[in-house]
Amino acid sequence: MIAAEETVPETTIVAAQTPQELSAILRPDCAAAVWPREPLTSFQSWIDTLDPAHLPKTRTMLRPGNVRDVASHVCDLCGTPDCAERTMLIDDVAAMADIFAGVMDAPYLLMCLNVVTTNHCRKFHIDAVTARLICTYRGTGTQYGFSPDGGAPPQVFTAPTCAPVLLRGTLWPQNADARLLHRSPPIEGTGETRLVLVLDPVAEPEDHPAWEFLTPAHSPRRFLH
Repeated sequence: MIAAEETVPETTIVAAQTPQELSAILRPDCAAAVWPREPLTSFQSWIDTLDPAHLPKTRTMLRPGNVRDVASHVCDLCGTPDCAERTMLIDDVAAMADIFAGVMDAPYLLMCLNVVTTNHCRKFHIDAVTARLICTYRGTGTQYGFSPDGGAPPQVFTAPTCAPVLLRGTLWPQNADARLLHRSPPIEGTGETRLVLVLDPVAEPEDHPAWEFLTPAHSPRRFLH
């Protein structure tokens, strides 16, 4: 559960009531912002029961305005059934990209749609990025908490499914609160499958040579994992 605001001295985790309030991440006293929205029951039932082999997955760099078209192509290649719920997913991924790019004033984004069945990133950490948006569409959400000594936080919060979380990274222009750590929940052996959207801001594509730039005119097949 997320309290209205979970605080420690000097920093706070803001529970946004609207997507616009995710811009609270820009406040000096804000270590992270979470929008604890409720997904539509029909959408959640659909994505929770979808064959994991047909969940969309990709890893690429692109302009925010191209996310909807690219996400649609990725769904086609992954065999995601063409239905109203698929359109909801594509539209929401595009909306998350627009919101995050607007908050971060990012002309480009690194976008990952990850299908996770293992203990991927199970250790509490801070990402080596300026900021990151994480939204878990299926499965257990990102876990986070304040650590007094760099170890596992004594109190751990779990973001609700479909709730976007904005987190500062170690490259934030001002010092990020090194006490706020997060992780992917350990699920290996449980049979759980997670679908996780991760967005990072990019100022210059040349700064990320390991990522290939993608436009809707290019096939995303080579970016599927």
